[in-house]
Amino acid sequence: RFCLPLMLASLPTMAAAEEIPAALQESWGDFWLFRFFINAAGYASIVVPGFLLIQYFKRRNYLETGRGICFPVIKSCVFGSEVKSLHQEDGSLPPRTEPTESSTARQIFKLVFCAAGLQASYLTWGVLQERVMTRTYGATETDPGEKFKDSQFLVFMNRILAFTVAGLYCALTKQPRHGAPMYKYSFASLSNILSSWCQYEALKYVSFPTQVLAKASKVIPVMMMGKLVSRKSYEYWEYLTAALISVGVSMFLLSSAPNRHMSTVTTFSGIVLLAGYIIFDSFTSNWQDALFTYKMSPVQMMFGVNVFSCLFTVGSLLEQGALLESVRFMARHSEFMAHAVLLSVCSACGQLFIFYTINQFGAAVFTIIMTLRQAFAILLSCLIYGHTVTVMGGLGVAVVFMALFLRVYARSRMKKRSKKLPPGDSPIQKV
Repeated sequence: RFCLPLMLASLPTMAAAEEIPAALQESWGDFWLFRFFINAAGYASIVVPGFLLIQYFKRRNYLETGRGICFPVIKSCVFGSEVKSLHQEDGSLPPRTEPTESSTARQIFKLVFCAAGLQASYLTWGVLQERVMTRTYGATETDPGEKFKDSQFLVFMNRILAFTVAGLYCALTKQPRHGAPMYKYSFASLSNILSSWCQYEALKYVSFPTQVLAKASKVIPVMMMGKLVSRKSYEYWEYLTAALISVGVSMFLLSSAPNRHMSTVTTFSGIVLLAGYIIFDSFTSNWQDALFTYKMSPVQMMFGVNVFSCLFTVGSLLEQGALLESVRFMARHSEFMAHAVLLSVCSACGQLFIFYTINQFGAAVFTIIMTLRQAFAILLSCLIYGHTVTVMGGLGVAVVFMALFLRVYARSRMKKRSKKLPPGDSPIQKV
């Protein structure tokens, strides 16, 4: 009761003036800011006791004094079993498999397979994401139907399947000996589920093309987070492409016509949610880069992050009583159940295709494929859901993707130049 006036007071004046769709005005429980604080409280009920336990074991020097059946579990969760790898060249990427003597046709087939898998997984995921969050279920001539509103349940569905797939993969294939303290995954997990939640919620206020361009512009906050978290430095071409991306996104956002449909109008809430998505996602990638200084495979990272993601989301859903409510919604609408399951399958398969593509062809080829995927996603969304793009908006989209391809080209040139340097010289800048 006392949190509601506080949250209302914290909202900027312009938020009060924006038009919120009628479907979102049914109750304060459906307002995104209220839901955000409720979800955060649920995560805190797990994080705070866990933090206190970790501090207790460290102060007690449990690594030397601990005994009993729980010792291996506590050691793995709190202390880990190996020191960091100080000479790992680029832990954020899996070691690339150098191609053996194989035919050109086989390499082309692998490339087509990776590109098709990534495009199919993430284009389907994007279409379903917009369908689930913006359309009603069970609509008839007499009944307008109902929308699914709990984004956290969709995050839980995605993470539980990703956790299962990563666990099976680790169990069936040989993996490096794991040495990172398990609790360190929780930081990336929290930011990951919050970024996913913001992404789903933002679709209630902005169009899918706007969201795709916002994802493309996350290059800028990633660079800022890299400065703060990893103390990285960047080249002039990176700042140039980041500026071009921001200009293109601004052109697209400013091209919104005043008479557009409410579902495609960029509101203040949508901008805040997209900013939240970008900030949380930027922290996730930089924290994972730091974690990769331990010897681990990308699938082990996927497993560790999703363990905590499942724990946080299911705990929060149970505390709110939202898990059973979402399951009932799923039982009422079989179409929603099929969409939610397929959404999770596409998300999990897409992550595996990411690891395989980078391993086989490197990060540059992967980035080109995913950049093309973003362009296709905008086109597909406009065709299926009727989004309109003005001439100025189209120019903005073109500027964004030109900057992204320029970034890939400049990065590949930098890597080639660094390989040609004598052993005593160092490359200009490692990014």
